[in-house]
Amino acid sequence: MTGEGDLRSNLLRSFEACFGEAPEWVARAPGRVNLIGEHTDYNDGFVLPMAIDRGVWVVGRSRGDRTVSVYSLYFDDRREFELDELDRGGDEWIEYVRGVAWALGERGHVLSGWEGVTAGDVPVGAGLSSSAAVEMATARAFHAASGFRWDPREMALAGQRAENEWVGVNSGIMDQMISASGVEGHALLIDCRSLATRAVPLPPGTSVVILDTSTRRGLVGSAYNERRAACEEAARFFGVPALRDVDVATLEARAAEMDPLSLRRARHVVTENQRTLDAAEAMARGDAAEVGRLMNASHASLRDDFEVSRRELDVIVELAQGHAGCHGARMTGAGFGGCAVALVDAAATEGFVREVAAGYEAATRLHPKVYVCAASEGASLERLAETGPAAR
Repeated sequence: MTGEGDLRSNLLRSFEACFGEAPEWVARAPGRVNLIGEHTDYNDGFVLPMAIDRGVWVVGRSRGDRTVSVYSLYFDDRREFELDELDRGGDEWIEYVRGVAWALGERGHVLSGWEGVTAGDVPVGAGLSSSAAVEMATARAFHAASGFRWDPREMALAGQRAENEWVGVNSGIMDQMISASGVEGHALLIDCRSLATRAVPLPPGTSVVILDTSTRRGLVGSAYNERRAACEEAARFFGVPALRDVDVATLEARAAEMDPLSLRRARHVVTENQRTLDAAEAMARGDAAEVGRLMNASHASLRDDFEVSRRELDVIVELAQGHAGCHGARMTGAGFGGCAVALVDAAATEGFVREVAAGYEAATRLHPKVYVCAASEGASLERLAETGPAAR
């Protein structure tokens, strides 16, 4: 795969070939991996993702009208639409761009047209939030062309609305928040109720490794809905707005009153919230071993209490946990397929990647994709010319 510099150069060349002039700006937004805090977001809880050094770019130039014209390198396809005539056009890639335009307008932003070329290196379908990266890169492009103030929280809410109401995917706020707000070298503790954030440094001397099992989620809709309903029922049992408002002691005190399934579902969410807060504190003091222990406990809870793992995820997590250079590993994302994430000693990363990949392939006959990731900054804008709105 080409590096970030090669991709950027390709985008710049493609813009001039497509539009006949040099671009004015480069917008970029990253994908993400969630280190800990799974199925806590829709329970008003806590998550601890990091933005990764893979992202989506838009190289562009402002226009003097209300037209948006975009060429996708990935799809080799150019599309155009009018900001005054925003209609849903189906399920093609341009709907993410059009949906962000609609959501920004709905939130009161006055938009101007632009033309651009877009591409990215976030693997599609791997659970690394390529869609949120598209949304936040698009929001940065509209910011560059229109001159409104960039507010990461506001842009994340607009991106989530585009995904929920325009594209039709019922996502939480985590993906857009980390893509908009990531801090280089840090994970981001996000309170999914208040949207308050706290940057916490990754433990020194460690690498974050994403392990794609080469399986994809199936039958997630009904399973997700069942688990969400179980969480809502448990919150009603405790008389609180969400399971975020239940602590471990309260859960244990009333466990005998709950049916076994509701207890398991609630126990995962309540303990996962505490693990996420504890992991942020451990990161802040550089305690990689404790972060790893909490990641291991998270996977066990997701596997046994929330029951959203599968054999391939368990195999790759057990192989990772069994490697001498690994502090901890867990499945990441909604479950039933996709990726695991591991915290590994930087000096052991090369051997870890080689040995875990080989062990997984031998056990499953599937070839995993492995990504060693650095923590990236959130959505950014680079001005290439002194033209267009000057707002940053």
